[in-house]
Amino acid sequence: MSEDDDKRAAGYAAVDRLVADGMCVGLGTGTTARYAIERVGERVAAGERIVAVASSLATERLCRERNVPVVALMDREIAVAIDGADEVGPELALIKGGGGALFREKAVALAARRFVVIVTEEKLVPHLGRFPLPVEVVPFAAEYVLRRISALCPGGTQRRGGMTPYVTDNGNWILDCSFGRIDDARALDGRLRAINGVVASGLFAGLTDEVVVAGPAGVRTIAPRSE
Repeated sequence: MSEDDDKRAAGYAAVDRLVADGMCVGLGTGTTARYAIERVGERVAAGERIVAVASSLATERLCRERNVPVVALMDREIAVAIDGADEVGPELALIKGGGGALFREKAVALAARRFVVIVTEEKLVPHLGRFPLPVEVVPFAAEYVLRRISALCPGGTQRRGGMTPYVTDNGNWILDCSFGRIDDARALDGRLRAINGVVASGLFAGLTDEVVVAGPAGVRTIAPRSE
């Protein structure tokens, strides 16, 4: 199977196992999440009454193309949010935001009763940090934030897009930060969000209820370890 086949398998498996007729589902952004959107669209076309909260304008467009009704955040209780990740580390902590939608993705995850991540095997890592950490910042404060984060970030920090910054759906910019090995995602997320001008970081700690993983051996699930 190709990588796209694995992404499709993860997305379809999560929707078919966790989404029921009549539910409101949170739908993520990115190349794996789009297969979850595709599968929800197929089920709506078959007559099911599923509605979605979209984590980005791109996801909202995909939903409308597939005739999936879209509602605003908090209009309906979100039974489950399904999204991809750039890295899945110990205790199911995540790095997300490679697609630039990290603030809205986190808002949807926090609002949902369950947050389920869909990935392929190579996204599972022994520790977070090989993938640069996206941080969403207010443009006015971007240079100040860049200076503050650079003092914490040994591998360097750069503005996504360089001189023509990538602009998020919220009108903000993304900084990509090479922290190297991240052992305490919750603590680093707190330090970053304490910087005036930081809107959100791509660290998702303590949010994931389950990870659906697809690979050569098929589809499997990982749950957080019990305390």
